[in-house]
Amino acid sequence: MRITVFNGSPKGKKGNTNFIVEEFLRGAIIEGAETENIFLARKKIRHCVGCFDCWTKTPGKCIIKDDMDELIEKFINSDIVVFATPLYVDNVSGIMKNFMDRMIPIVEPYFNKDENGECRHKKRYEKYPKIVVISNCGFPEQSHFQVLKLLFRRIARNIHSEVIAEIYRGEGEILQIDLLMMKPFISKYKKVLRVAGQELVKNGKFSEQTKEKLEKPIIPYRFYISGANKSWDKEEKN
Repeated sequence: MRITVFNGSPKGKKGNTNFIVEEFLRGAIIEGAETENIFLARKKIRHCVGCFDCWTKTPGKCIIKDDMDELIEKFINSDIVVFATPLYVDNVSGIMKNFMDRMIPIVEPYFNKDENGECRHKKRYEKYPKIVVISNCGFPEQSHFQVLKLLFRRIARNIHSEVIAEIYRGEGEILQIDLLMMKPFISKYKKVLRVAGQELVKNGKFSEQTKEKLEKPIIPYRFYISGANKSWDKEEKN
């Protein structure tokens, strides 16, 4: 099984998004998966100009010469792709949005209807990878990810795929806090992430027990909110 992560964090390896990705991939590797974590911030990805040449003049290929040809090839040749992004204004990061916009060549311009009678573009390839979504945000509640949940289901539908697993992490700002009192909580969450990676490779999905653990607060909301506000007080004084 080949799992490719398209990591849309502007902070790259140092980001909280990548903290989650790395632990998840460790679990997948234990079960024998071949993995790659691609940092989109390191790639040259220009924005889509809406010319549709990838459908007409050069079918399946964008006329813009940057790193997208290579990334699309990796996407199509994966069994599972992970869209990993911090939550920015209830949505994906700008880097991730550019990447997704430039994926237009992976389908054809012609329409057909899905099982619900709604139009979408026809397949260009026989097989498309399954989708996993990983995201984190600074807010504590899981409700902040409702836009992403809908967005990636629509994306999966449009490219003839499906979302098979999701990891949404509120309280993301505490993942890399170097405080002794936080280590047991963070260590516990890391173990859940590794189990999730293992389950995905073995079963093609997360167990209900793992889903529940992934959704639980790392620490109680009231402590997180209080600590976050005190942290910003310190930042303003510096």
